[in-house]
Amino acid sequence: MLSRLLLASARSERMRDVITAVPLTRGVVDRFVAGEDLDAAVRAVRELTGDGLQVTLDHLGEDTLDRAQAARTRDAYLALFDALAAQGLTEGAEASVKLSAVGQALPDGEAIALDNAHRVAEAAHRLGMTVTLDMEDHTTVDSTLGILGKLRADFPATGVAIQAMLRRTEGDLRDLVHEGSRVRLVKGAYAEPASVAYQGRDEVDRAYVRDLRLLMEGDGHPMVASHDPRIIEIALELARRTGRTPGSYEFQMLYGIRAAEQRRLVQDGQRMRVYVPYGGDWYGYFMRRLAERPANLAFFLRSFVSR
Repeated sequence: MLSRLLLASARSERMRDVITAVPLTRGVVDRFVAGEDLDAAVRAVRELTGDGLQVTLDHLGEDTLDRAQAARTRDAYLALFDALAAQGLTEGAEASVKLSAVGQALPDGEAIALDNAHRVAEAAHRLGMTVTLDMEDHTTVDSTLGILGKLRADFPATGVAIQAMLRRTEGDLRDLVHEGSRVRLVKGAYAEPASVAYQGRDEVDRAYVRDLRLLMEGDGHPMVASHDPRIIEIALELARRTGRTPGSYEFQMLYGIRAAEQRRLVQDGQRMRVYVPYGGDWYGYFMRRLAERPANLAFFLRSFVSR
């Protein structure tokens, strides 16, 4: 119930105003967000890659209802790529793009989002980088997969995030396990109705394992996005059973969560990619991180009590 309340709050303008107005919030957000500007993002990339980690960068923002703002988000990615190139940090790097941030929710939004995402993917491709489309709530899945197909016509390495909590996911994955297909499997971080999504933690975990098996047995490139130790062990066992070598799949975790485990996996020879969010529009992302794990919420509340 608490998680659903936090997820609902992630899209509440009133709660946004309350939370972002509290000065102490900023210090807690710094655990989960690399910073608000481009320099902070570049510093985070340099630190992580120096430890052998790979990165995917998310310029924060979503639910854009202004065409000019969608263009600014697109341009922020282009500026990010230039900054990474100037520092020699593009090798193995990736961008994560929310289509709602580049115009998907606008009138004629699919065409606008496709155009903006295509320009981002083109710029990334020139530098040897990749792009993965983040998945948002269930109402956007068909649109996102449609845009993915069009992007892959020009940029086959474009990835997509797929949410295990959605009941439709196993069917979607059967169309996405072909050679070269990069799929980030996540549990899901949106408040979804029971008609379209599994509700209990155990149900979602079982769905995740079923989906993970499909990915590991397929011909694509699975991206195992989980902090759950059980899921990580299951992924390693499935990789062993299916004859996969490190590099034919990868693990992904969020910036600021289980950092020691991220580095342990690298030391064990695994490919580990860190999801690095940055930018001023951090509220929605931050609230979903609180909803995902009680430990995150406890950390947030303790910060106020301790001060």
